[in-house]
Formats: sequence, structure tokens, C-alpha cells
Amino acid sequence: MEFRVLQYFLAVAREQSISGAAQALHLSQPTLSRQLKEMEEELGKQLFIRSNRKITLTPEGILLRSRAEEIVRLMEKTREEISVPDKAIAGTICIGAGESGSAHFLVRAAQALQKEHPGVHFHIHSGDKATITEQLDQGLMDFGLVFGEVDAFKYEAIPVPYSDRWGVLMRQDSPLAGLEQIRPQDLRGAPLILSRQEMSELKLTPWFGRKSGELNVVATYNLLFYGALMARQGMGYTLCLDGILDTPETSGLCFRPLFPPVEAKMNLIWRKNRPLTQAAELFRDKIEELA
Repeated sequence: MEFRVLQYFLAVAREQSISGAAQALHLSQPTLSRQLKEMEEELGKQLFIRSNRKITLTPEGILLRSRAEEIVRLMEKTREEISVPDKAIAGTICIGAGESGSAHFLVRAAQALQKEHPGVHFHIHSGDKATITEQLDQGLMDFGLVFGEVDAFKYEAIPVPYSDRWGVLMRQDSPLAGLEQIRPQDLRGAPLILSRQEMSELKLTPWFGRKSGELNVVATYNLLFYGALMARQGMGYTLCLDGILDTPETSGLCFRPLFPPVEAKMNLIWRKNRPLTQAAELFRDKIEELA
């Protein structure tokens, strides 16, 4: 399977049309159709469902699109890294970061490095720990900013000198909004909205003093935007970290910290035994300098 044919496949998946993809790729429709047919024959699977209106992907096509996007991103990243001129410090540093106030520290380090080397650019992708470590393992990210324990067998790590405080995001007219702090008994039986990572790692279970199965979890979220939206609609109480979302009077929401306090520590991690670009090495050094 050739790399350029993967790009053809992605163009068709994006345009949902042979004619639209052919125009975007500056190819004739018969040539593009032949390439796609040969790809299906090589894989022994049908990738497209063709109709008069548009082309849709089969389940196998959806899987290939996901893998093809990863391959194309990795190829583009590799090409960029190799093509940097000798002696030039440039290129894109890709960072996967969980939602955290620690991101301010990350951005300060990025800005400091960019002032010294304007040719260095940054791409920051929001995600939870599972997503970030998966992309690190695939070589799609240079660094990850993650909560919790780090697998020392796979990753190098620098602790970030910043702690995030757990609390509850709720409507301003909620029964618990009048409290200054939220204790475990205040949430007994209450509808809870938890992050997907918290559901998998159960870091707050000791604070609740109960098993996860005894909690009234009505929804989970990946990024806090949706956790806040559900809290605003009155679905429940969203457990989250402070400093991620502003809660002005006009937001209709308020944040109350947990008591006893629960803090989360973050680490900047990267894969062991995988060489970093010169720009990425300098960024790591800048993080260590500021930490």
C-alpha cells in the first residue's frame, strides 16, 4: 500500500465524492477510481459504499481512515524534522496535554523557547492520559502533560511545579452553592459527573470513603467543556480541577473546593529510548530550567 494512495483514500473520505476528491487532487476520475479499486483488492475488503449522492465508508473504511490519518501525520512530522537545515533550530513540537492549570507553566516555557528560537513552533492537543500516552507511543507527540503515576519503564518524566485542586462545579442556584467547601457527606446520593480518567483511575474514591459502584454517577466527560455544559443544565455536580474554567457571575456556575483538600500533580513525559529533535531537547531543557 503506497503512501500517496492513502492520501487519495483520505481525500475521498473527506470529500465523500470521487469527482470532488479528483478535483482536489488534480487527478482524473478514472485514475482515482482505479487506484481505490486496487486498494480494496489488495486489502480484500470493501472500503466504500457508493451511491448516486455520496460515498460513505464501511466499518473497514472507517478503521483505515483512522490509521491513515495517523500515518500521514507521522510522515509529515518526520519529513519536517529531517528537512530542517543544518545548524537551524526549528520545527514543530507536538504536546498532548490534559486540562490543568499546569498548562500555564507549559505555555510559559514554550514562549521562552520561542523568543530564543523563532523557528520553533508548537502544536498542543488536549486530551486525557489514555489518549496522550497512546499518541506518544505512536510517535505522533513529542511530549505529554499528564496526571497521576508515570510508567517509569516506558517514559522519562519531569514533575511540574504546580498542584491542581479538586472541587465541584455546579449551578449558582444549586443547594450546595452556599457552602464554602464540599465534604464527602454533602455529595452522598447526589448526581455526579466525573471525568473519564477519574472513572478509570479512581483517585477520588478514598476521599468519598466509598466504592465507585456506590456513587451516583449520572454522566462522564472527556473535556471539561462538556462537564460544565451538563452542570449548567442541572444534570448534576461536576467534579473537576480548579483553574481550567472561569466561573464569572454571568456563567451561572460556581466552583467549590473539596475538603479535606485533594490535589493532583502533573508530569511532563516523553518516550524512553526515542531520540528527540534538537528543538524538543531544548524545550525539555527549558522545562527543567523553569521547574
